[in-house]
Amino acid sequence: MSILVYIEHAEGSVKKTSLEAVSYAKALSEKLSGGDVVAVALGTIAEDELSKAGNAGADKVLHIEDEKLNAGIIQAHADAVGLAYNQIGANTLVLAKSSLGDAVAARLAIKLKAALVSNVVDLPDTTAGYKVKRSIYTGKAFAETTVNKEHKILAVKKNAVDLKTDGPVASVEKVSFEIGTESFATNITSTDKATGDILLPEADIVVSGGRGMKGPENWGLIESLAKELGAGTGCSKPVSDIGWRPHHEHVGQTGVKVAPSLYVAVGISGAIQHLAGVNSSKCIVVINKDAEAPFFKAADYGIVGDAFEVLPKLTEAVKALK
Repeated sequence: MSILVYIEHAEGSVKKTSLEAVSYAKALSEKLSGGDVVAVALGTIAEDELSKAGNAGADKVLHIEDEKLNAGIIQAHADAVGLAYNQIGANTLVLAKSSLGDAVAARLAIKLKAALVSNVVDLPDTTAGYKVKRSIYTGKAFAETTVNKEHKILAVKKNAVDLKTDGPVASVEKVSFEIGTESFATNITSTDKATGDILLPEADIVVSGGRGMKGPENWGLIESLAKELGAGTGCSKPVSDIGWRPHHEHVGQTGVKVAPSLYVAVGISGAIQHLAGVNSSKCIVVINKDAEAPFFKAADYGIVGDAFEVLPKLTEAVKALK
């Protein structure tokens, strides 16, 4: 049977996390010797952008081009994806774990009578049943979840799988479903969106600063390094609490949880709440003049030194490499 992948998009581009979900679905299909991998996209987005899902492993993309879906109303998205799921006769839905994805997946689990496994980090073990490995306790441990239902929903954790990029361009098929007006009953009066060239949830590299930066006037050092690395910028909770940086840059257990390939922490001591939001990073680099800072225990690489001396030199070194 086919595997359906719900892909999200923003600012006219398919999100990297959704492309990772497509690659996961392709690998799953090959492992199970299953059917096609079909992606479904909702709302307004260019066809040539959607066709790139083929590079990640999709055989085809269904495009439900209904402008009312642009608002991201959860019930409407769940209904649309559910209709696509039934149309292609799928038995598995794959999507990226995200704020929207979590809400849509929960509703579809009820609608499709499906088992839902979130924070998935590996392909299922099918040697004896169907067991899915997932991350728990904010990335500190893993659990094996046994799935007994015919229909399955797998929410893949960011950076948990390799992104496939060598697939052919996928065909895009425009489809139309009758979605009841009651699904659009929610009225979104305003939306506050995070700003910046690269947003934290999508960033493959993140550079964060803490109180060691001494004030908002020094944040240019963080931004300069981030620009050279093509990174998103973050901060510790105390920094956002005192207003040095906006709250959407707060990284940690009560802020944005990130899982980039590289996380650079500058002037951050490494409180447990902050570590809980970054410990899924593939590589952590810590810059701090306090050699006893707890963050060094979690770091892959550490620089003991003054950030105001280290950052300019590091930025220049990155420029030279480029």
